[in-house]
Amino acid sequence: MMDALQAPPPSGPTPSVAIMRAIDASPLTPPASPFEPGPAPMLQWVAVADLVVDETYQRPIRGAGRKNIAAIAEAFCWSRFAPILVSPVAGGRYAVIDGQHRATAAALRGIASLPAMVIIAGAMEQAAAFRAVNGQTTRIHALEVHRAAVAAGDPEASEITGICSEAGVTIASHPRVVTRLKPGETLAIGAIRTGLARYGRDVVGLALRCITQSSNNHPGVLSSLVLEAMFAVVGDHPNWTCGAAARDRLVDAFNAVVVLREADKAAAQPRELGQPLWHVLRDRLTARVEAALLQRKDAA
Repeated sequence: MMDALQAPPPSGPTPSVAIMRAIDASPLTPPASPFEPGPAPMLQWVAVADLVVDETYQRPIRGAGRKNIAAIAEAFCWSRFAPILVSPVAGGRYAVIDGQHRATAAALRGIASLPAMVIIAGAMEQAAAFRAVNGQTTRIHALEVHRAAVAAGDPEASEITGICSEAGVTIASHPRVVTRLKPGETLAIGAIRTGLARYGRDVVGLALRCITQSSNNHPGVLSSLVLEAMFAVVGDHPNWTCGAAARDRLVDAFNAVVVLREADKAAAQPRELGQPLWHVLRDRLTARVEAALLQRKDAA
Protein backbone atom coordinates (compact mmCIF):
# COMPACT_ATOMS: atom_id res chain seq x y z
CA MET A 1 0.00 0.00 0.00
CA MET A 2 1.21 3.48 -0.83
CA ASP A 3 2.36 5.46 2.16
CA ALA A 4 -0.38 7.95 3.06
CA LEU A 5 2.22 10.75 3.10
CA GLN A 6 3.59 9.86 -0.33
CA ALA A 7 2.21 12.09 -3.10
CA PRO A 8 1.16 10.32 -6.31
CA PRO A 9 3.26 11.05 -9.39
CA PRO A 10 2.00 13.99 -11.43
CA SER A 11 -0.15 13.12 -14.43
CA GLY A 12 0.25 14.55 -17.91
CA PRO A 13 3.41 15.77 -19.65
CA THR A 14 6.39 16.82 -17.59
CA PRO A 15 6.62 20.63 -17.52
CA SER A 16 9.75 22.12 -19.07
CA VAL A 17 12.26 23.72 -16.74
CA ALA A 18 12.33 27.49 -17.15
CA ILE A 19 15.70 29.13 -17.72
CA MET A 20 15.93 32.20 -15.51
CA ARG A 21 18.42 34.99 -16.15
CA ALA A 22 19.36 37.51 -13.47
CA ILE A 23 19.35 41.25 -14.15
CA ASP A 24 22.99 42.06 -14.88
CA ALA A 25 24.15 45.53 -15.90
CA SER A 26 27.86 44.74 -15.51
CA PRO A 27 28.55 44.33 -19.27
CA LEU A 28 27.21 47.85 -19.92
CA THR A 29 28.92 51.20 -19.47
CA PRO A 30 27.35 53.36 -16.73
CA PRO A 31 26.08 56.80 -17.87
CA ALA A 32 28.52 59.66 -17.36
CA SER A 33 25.77 62.25 -16.78
CA PRO A 34 24.80 63.39 -13.25
CA PHE A 35 22.18 61.15 -11.64
CA GLU A 36 19.09 63.24 -10.93
CA PRO A 37 16.07 60.93 -11.05
CA GLY A 38 13.63 63.38 -9.45
CA PRO A 39 11.06 62.60 -6.75
CA ALA A 40 10.39 58.91 -6.23
CA PRO A 41 7.03 57.78 -7.66
CA MET A 42 4.18 56.32 -5.64
CA LEU A 43 2.35 53.13 -6.51
CA GLN A 44 -1.40 53.23 -5.86
CA TRP A 45 -4.81 52.37 -7.23
CA VAL A 46 -6.48 55.27 -9.04
CA ALA A 47 -10.16 55.55 -9.92
CA VAL A 48 -10.83 55.49 -13.67
CA ALA A 49 -13.33 58.31 -13.12
CA ASP A 50 -10.47 60.51 -11.90
CA LEU A 51 -8.33 60.06 -15.01
CA VAL A 52 -7.99 62.80 -17.63
CA VAL A 53 -6.01 63.15 -20.86
CA ASP A 54 -4.05 66.26 -21.79
CA GLU A 55 -4.71 66.72 -25.50
CA THR A 56 -1.82 69.14 -25.92
CA TYR A 57 0.54 66.16 -26.21
CA GLN A 58 -1.61 62.99 -26.07
CA ARG A 59 -2.80 61.27 -29.21
CA PRO A 60 -6.53 61.22 -30.02
CA ILE A 61 -8.11 57.77 -30.08
CA ARG A 62 -9.00 56.84 -33.64
CA GLY A 63 -8.38 54.13 -36.22
CA ALA A 64 -5.63 51.83 -35.00
CA GLY A 65 -6.06 53.15 -31.46
CA ARG A 66 -9.68 52.00 -31.38
CA LYS A 67 -8.67 48.56 -32.64
CA ASN A 68 -5.94 48.38 -29.99
CA ILE A 69 -8.42 49.24 -27.24
CA ALA A 70 -10.90 46.64 -28.51
CA ALA A 71 -8.19 43.97 -28.53
CA ILE A 72 -7.05 44.83 -24.99
CA ALA A 73 -10.62 44.81 -23.71
CA GLU A 74 -11.45 41.54 -25.47
CA ALA A 75 -8.54 39.69 -23.84
CA PHE A 76 -8.35 41.75 -20.63
CA CYS A 77 -6.33 39.99 -17.96
CA TRP A 78 -4.51 41.51 -14.97
CA SER A 79 -1.41 39.41 -15.67
CA ARG A 80 -1.06 41.30 -18.97
CA PHE A 81 -1.86 44.77 -17.62
CA ALA A 82 1.07 47.08 -16.88
CA PRO A 83 0.40 49.92 -14.39
CA ILE A 84 -0.41 53.22 -16.07
CA LEU A 85 1.75 56.30 -15.55
CA VAL A 86 -0.09 59.36 -14.20
CA SER A 87 0.53 62.73 -12.52
CA PRO A 88 -1.78 64.67 -10.17
CA VAL A 89 -3.48 67.72 -11.70
CA ALA A 90 -6.01 70.29 -10.47
CA GLY A 91 -9.35 69.12 -9.15
CA GLY A 92 -8.05 65.95 -7.53
CA ARG A 93 -7.62 64.23 -10.88
CA TYR A 94 -4.73 62.46 -12.57
CA ALA A 95 -3.37 63.15 -16.04
CA VAL A 96 -2.57 59.94 -17.92
CA ILE A 97 0.98 60.15 -19.28
CA ASP A 98 1.22 56.58 -20.51
CA GLY A 99 -1.61 54.05 -20.72
CA GLN A 100 -4.67 55.85 -22.07
CA HIS A 101 -5.48 52.88 -24.34
CA ARG A 102 -5.20 50.44 -21.44
CA ALA A 103 -7.26 52.72 -19.22
CA THR A 104 -9.96 53.09 -21.87
CA ALA A 105 -10.05 49.31 -22.40
CA ALA A 106 -10.45 48.82 -18.65
CA ALA A 107 -13.31 51.35 -18.62
CA LEU A 108 -14.88 49.41 -21.48
CA ARG A 109 -14.84 46.36 -19.23
CA GLY A 110 -16.39 48.33 -16.37
CA ILE A 111 -13.29 48.28 -14.18
CA ALA A 112 -13.47 51.06 -11.58
CA SER A 113 -9.82 51.54 -10.60
CA LEU A 114 -6.39 50.77 -11.98
CA PRO A 115 -2.87 50.28 -10.63
CA ALA A 116 -0.81 53.37 -11.36
CA MET A 117 2.64 54.79 -10.89
CA VAL A 118 2.09 58.36 -9.73
CA ILE A 119 4.79 60.94 -10.43
CA ILE A 120 4.89 64.61 -9.48
CA ALA A 121 5.39 66.58 -12.69
CA GLY A 122 4.26 69.82 -14.27
CA ALA A 123 2.66 69.99 -17.72
CA MET A 124 5.97 70.29 -19.58
CA GLU A 125 7.56 67.45 -17.64
CA GLN A 126 4.48 65.30 -18.29
CA ALA A 127 4.87 65.86 -22.03
CA ALA A 128 8.59 65.09 -21.77
CA ALA A 129 7.80 61.88 -19.87
CA PHE A 130 5.25 60.90 -22.54
CA ARG A 131 7.85 61.41 -25.25
CA ALA A 132 10.50 59.47 -23.35
CA VAL A 133 8.25 56.51 -22.52
CA ASN A 134 6.85 56.18 -26.03
CA GLY A 135 10.03 57.08 -27.89
CA GLN A 136 12.43 54.77 -26.06
CA THR A 137 10.33 51.62 -26.07
CA THR A 138 12.29 48.60 -27.30
CA ARG A 139 10.57 47.25 -30.37
CA ILE A 140 9.77 43.55 -30.02
CA HIS A 141 10.59 41.54 -33.14
CA ALA A 142 8.00 39.15 -34.57
CA LEU A 143 10.37 36.24 -33.81
CA GLU A 144 10.41 37.15 -30.12
CA VAL A 145 6.63 37.55 -30.12
CA HIS A 146 6.33 34.09 -31.68
CA ARG A 147 8.63 32.54 -29.09
CA ALA A 148 6.56 34.08 -26.30
CA ALA A 149 3.36 32.85 -27.95
CA VAL A 150 4.73 29.30 -28.09
CA ALA A 151 5.68 29.48 -24.41
CA ALA A 152 2.16 30.72 -23.64
CA GLY A 153 0.61 27.76 -25.46
CA ASP A 154 -0.89 29.80 -28.30
CA PRO A 155 -2.49 27.27 -30.72
CA GLU A 156 -1.43 29.02 -33.95
CA ALA A 157 2.16 29.55 -32.79
CA SER A 158 2.38 25.93 -31.63
CA GLU A 159 1.00 24.69 -34.95
CA ILE A 160 3.53 26.74 -36.92
CA THR A 161 6.39 25.42 -34.79
CA GLY A 162 5.12 21.86 -35.24
CA ILE A 163 4.85 22.17 -39.03
CA CYS A 164 8.34 23.61 -39.25
CA SER A 165 9.79 20.95 -36.98
CA GLU A 166 8.26 18.15 -39.09
CA ALA A 167 9.82 19.70 -42.20
CA GLY A 168 13.25 20.14 -40.60
CA VAL A 169 12.92 23.90 -40.24
CA THR A 170 13.97 25.84 -37.16
CA ILE A 171 12.46 29.26 -36.44
CA ALA A 172 15.22 31.54 -35.16
CA SER A 173 14.62 32.75 -31.62
CA HIS A 174 15.78 36.28 -32.40
CA PRO A 175 16.73 38.32 -35.49
CA ARG A 176 20.27 38.18 -36.85
CA VAL A 177 22.11 38.64 -40.12
CA VAL A 178 21.48 36.03 -42.80
CA THR A 179 25.13 34.98 -42.88
CA ARG A 180 24.77 33.77 -39.29
CA LEU A 181 21.88 31.44 -40.10
CA LYS A 182 22.26 27.67 -40.31
CA PRO A 183 20.75 25.40 -42.99
CA GLY A 184 17.05 24.92 -42.26
CA GLU A 185 16.85 28.04 -40.09
CA THR A 186 14.47 30.88 -40.95
CA LEU A 187 13.57 34.39 -39.84
CA ALA A 188 10.43 34.50 -42.01
CA ILE A 189 7.79 33.82 -39.37
CA GLY A 190 5.40 36.30 -41.01
CA ALA A 191 5.57 34.57 -44.39
CA ILE A 192 4.95 31.17 -42.78
CA ARG A 193 1.96 32.50 -40.84
CA THR A 194 0.48 34.05 -43.99
CA GLY A 195 1.15 30.89 -45.99
CA LEU A 196 -0.57 28.75 -43.39
CA ALA A 197 -3.66 30.96 -43.44
CA ARG A 198 -3.79 31.01 -47.26
CA TYR A 199 -2.79 27.48 -48.25
CA GLY A 200 -3.07 25.29 -45.17
CA ARG A 201 -0.80 22.98 -43.22
CA ASP A 202 -0.11 20.39 -45.93
CA VAL A 203 1.04 22.91 -48.55
CA VAL A 204 3.27 24.80 -46.13
CA GLY A 205 4.85 21.61 -44.81
CA LEU A 206 5.51 20.24 -48.30
CA ALA A 207 6.93 23.53 -49.58
CA LEU A 208 9.35 23.61 -46.66
CA ARG A 209 10.36 20.01 -47.34
CA CYS A 210 11.10 20.92 -50.97
CA ILE A 211 13.86 23.12 -49.56
CA THR A 212 15.13 21.19 -46.54
CA GLN A 213 15.06 17.73 -48.19
CA SER A 214 16.62 18.82 -51.47
CA SER A 215 19.99 20.20 -52.50
CA ASN A 216 18.65 23.73 -51.79
CA ASN A 217 19.03 23.53 -48.02
CA HIS A 218 21.58 26.33 -47.66
CA PRO A 219 21.83 29.10 -45.04
CA GLY A 220 19.54 32.02 -45.87
CA VAL A 221 17.41 30.26 -48.49
CA LEU A 222 14.31 30.22 -46.26
CA SER A 223 13.65 33.94 -46.73
CA SER A 224 10.26 35.62 -46.96
CA LEU A 225 10.74 36.05 -50.72
CA VAL A 226 11.49 32.39 -51.32
CA LEU A 227 8.79 31.08 -48.98
CA GLU A 228 6.06 33.27 -50.44
CA ALA A 229 6.96 31.97 -53.90
CA MET A 230 7.32 28.35 -52.74
CA PHE A 231 3.93 28.29 -51.02
CA ALA A 232 2.30 29.55 -54.22
CA VAL A 233 4.18 27.07 -56.42
CA VAL A 234 3.02 24.12 -54.32
CA GLY A 235 -0.43 25.46 -53.45
CA ASP A 236 -1.36 26.38 -57.01
CA HIS A 237 -0.52 22.94 -58.42
CA PRO A 238 -2.56 20.30 -56.57
CA ASN A 239 -1.82 17.81 -59.37
CA TRP A 240 1.79 17.80 -58.16
CA THR A 241 0.82 16.85 -54.62
CA CYS A 242 -1.85 14.17 -55.10
CA GLY A 243 -0.54 11.19 -53.15
CA ALA A 244 2.64 10.43 -51.26
CA ALA A 245 4.50 9.34 -54.38
CA ALA A 246 3.68 12.61 -56.17
CA ARG A 247 4.83 14.63 -53.19
CA ASP A 248 8.11 12.73 -53.06
CA ARG A 249 8.60 13.35 -56.81
CA LEU A 250 8.05 17.06 -56.24
CA VAL A 251 10.67 17.18 -53.49
CA ASP A 252 13.09 15.28 -55.73
CA ALA A 253 12.39 17.68 -58.64
CA PHE A 254 13.75 20.53 -56.59
CA ASN A 255 17.18 18.86 -56.71
CA ALA A 256 17.27 20.11 -60.30
CA VAL A 257 16.26 23.66 -59.32
CA VAL A 258 18.74 26.10 -57.75
CA VAL A 259 16.33 28.23 -55.74
CA LEU A 260 18.82 30.90 -54.66
CA ARG A 261 20.00 31.35 -58.26
CA GLU A 262 16.39 31.75 -59.40
CA ALA A 263 15.83 34.33 -56.66
CA ASP A 264 18.82 36.34 -57.89
CA LYS A 265 17.60 36.15 -61.48
CA ALA A 266 14.10 37.19 -60.43
CA ALA A 267 15.49 40.25 -58.66
CA ALA A 268 17.38 41.25 -61.82
CA GLN A 269 14.42 40.63 -64.12
CA PRO A 270 12.28 43.63 -65.18
CA ARG A 271 8.73 43.51 -63.82
CA GLU A 272 5.52 45.47 -64.12
CA LEU A 273 4.86 48.41 -61.86
CA GLY A 274 3.44 47.14 -58.58
CA GLN A 275 4.17 43.49 -59.33
CA PRO A 276 5.58 41.79 -56.21
CA LEU A 277 9.00 40.23 -56.62
CA TRP A 278 7.76 36.92 -55.26
CA HIS A 279 5.36 36.68 -58.24
CA VAL A 280 8.35 36.75 -60.58
CA LEU A 281 10.14 34.11 -58.53
CA ARG A 282 6.99 31.99 -58.39
CA ASP A 283 6.75 31.95 -62.17
CA ARG A 284 10.44 31.13 -62.59
CA LEU A 285 10.27 28.29 -60.07
CA THR A 286 7.08 26.92 -61.63
CA ALA A 287 8.74 26.72 -65.04
CA ARG A 288 11.84 25.01 -63.62
CA VAL A 289 9.82 22.49 -61.62
CA GLU A 290 7.59 21.64 -64.59
CA ALA A 291 10.67 20.96 -66.68
CA ALA A 292 12.24 18.83 -63.93
CA LEU A 293 9.08 16.77 -63.44
CA LEU A 294 8.74 16.23 -67.21
CA GLN A 295 12.38 15.13 -67.46
CA ARG A 296 11.90 12.62 -64.63
CA LYS A 297 8.73 11.31 -66.25
CA ASP A 298 10.49 10.83 -69.58
CA ALA A 299 13.40 9.10 -67.85
CA ALA A 300 11.00 6.69 -66.14
